[in-house]
Amino acid sequence: MSNKETIKRRSALKIMGQLIGLVRPLLHVMLGAITLGVAGYLCAICITILAGQTLVRGFNGEILKGGVFCVLIVAAVLRGVLHYAEQYCNHFIAFKLLAIVRHKVFETLRKLCPAKLEGRDKGNLISIITTDIELLEVFYAHTISPIAIGTLVSGIMVLFIGSYNLWAGLFALMGYLLVGAVIPLWNGGKGATKGMEFRTGFGELNSFVLDSLRGLDETIQYGQGDIRKGGMQARSKRMGTMQEELSRLEGTQRSLTNLVILGCSFGMLFLSLYLHHRGVMNLYGVVTCTIAMMGSFGPVVALSNLSNNLHQTLASGERVLSLLEETPQVEEVPGEEPLKGCAGAELENVFFAYNDEVILKNFDMCLAPGCITGIHGASGSGKSTALKLLMRFWDVRKGQVSVAGKDVREMPTKTLRHTQSYMTQETHLFHDSISNNIAIAKPDATREEIMEAAKKASVHSFIMSLPHGYDTKVGELGDTLSGGEKQRIGIARAFLHDAPMLLLDEPTSNLDALNEGIILKSLRESCKDKTVVLVSHRNSTMNIADTVLEMV
Repeated sequence: MSNKETIKRRSALKIMGQLIGLVRPLLHVMLGAITLGVAGYLCAICITILAGQTLVRGFNGEILKGGVFCVLIVAAVLRGVLHYAEQYCNHFIAFKLLAIVRHKVFETLRKLCPAKLEGRDKGNLISIITTDIELLEVFYAHTISPIAIGTLVSGIMVLFIGSYNLWAGLFALMGYLLVGAVIPLWNGGKGATKGMEFRTGFGELNSFVLDSLRGLDETIQYGQGDIRKGGMQARSKRMGTMQEELSRLEGTQRSLTNLVILGCSFGMLFLSLYLHHRGVMNLYGVVTCTIAMMGSFGPVVALSNLSNNLHQTLASGERVLSLLEETPQVEEVPGEEPLKGCAGAELENVFFAYNDEVILKNFDMCLAPGCITGIHGASGSGKSTALKLLMRFWDVRKGQVSVAGKDVREMPTKTLRHTQSYMTQETHLFHDSISNNIAIAKPDATREEIMEAAKKASVHSFIMSLPHGYDTKVGELGDTLSGGEKQRIGIARAFLHDAPMLLLDEPTSNLDALNEGIILKSLRESCKDKTVVLVSHRNSTMNIADTVLEMV
């Protein structure tokens, strides 16, 4: 992620507004949580005010009635029940929305693949998907409701205190604004950039750790352990420094908030006494206004404390929203159309470049239906790129790519995917059984179909030699298998998908001559009615091709 990306591109209020917009499906639950929260805080404030007034009556020699104590007990019980119900509603909303956000993020990633995600910092993406989305729980469970509750309760208390005296009500309003708005906004302005830097740094640390784990063998082999460890320590130290700065801001805000609360509480006492001295307010008014002021800072203190964690939460929100707002480089075409018969393909006068690096220029290629076309050439000549253009992973800048006589930019994406089986140079295996890894190509495939595809890929005998056969787990990234074994599982996927067009990118690069021969024979026998494109730098692989295209 670049330095420019470490700075928030929108204001905190805009981020909060966009995050709140996601609450619409659960608005009724949110309104219920706010109502319960306001009622709960009013019960708590009521207890302190009634208790203070009861003490004043006692000192004045008035007879205390049992009804007052009953009200206090009921208010105390209600406070607990209402607080629990409010928190339940808030967390219900939070976890429901986190599920919605995760769904939206994965849907966005799917649309961005592969053009926008190729070469992207995977550690940062993992950080967004995991920790950044998790941090949004703080916003949905502990931010939206407290803001509304703090505003409503403060407004009610200003009217309540103002009913005794206008100046007392205005003083209370000033205190609530200072604690709930001025101090958080001041502190938020100082910590917003640091919060984004911390979240970005955390993502970079994730990337470094992930990269180090994947390259553990090479690190040990070439004695780079101390260098990697030093890099990890330097990044961790930098993260620790940023965390200290955020903690210092949090401590400063807490101290300032407590100081203002203390000052406002005594200020209300002195103001009430002054008004009492002037004969404007009676003793009950002095006690009530003072206790009401002291006991009603809870909602705005909760609001003020939000900014302590809000720096990172809003930074996480910015990162998630930025990802959701990314537009794919290739827009999918909706719908689905049946494609009958064997599909040929053609690239006409194609010009394509990765940024400024030109790969194909005035390139033409015709793939005859029912034939095997070999593409041979040196690395970097554009062999793999031609297949990706046929799959419409990217769009050409000039020229046209057509499948079955139709421009791929106009063909429904689902139809294009059903038409083609594509095997990349690097076969990715999921942490699952061999059977499920092959069945990705056809989720409803029977075990017999999976085994038949494995036989064509010359991997059935190997699988059956394993302790659990097709139910054997392949480990993370298929680490328990060799490169050739993973490649043959990838070929089995392509056979199982059984599409009219088969695109194979270096399918035999990790295979010995025997297995290569078996697989090429299967291709020739099984794909008589298919259009096959075979990319390879091996001359032996080109022997089964009907036509060979040399790329330089």
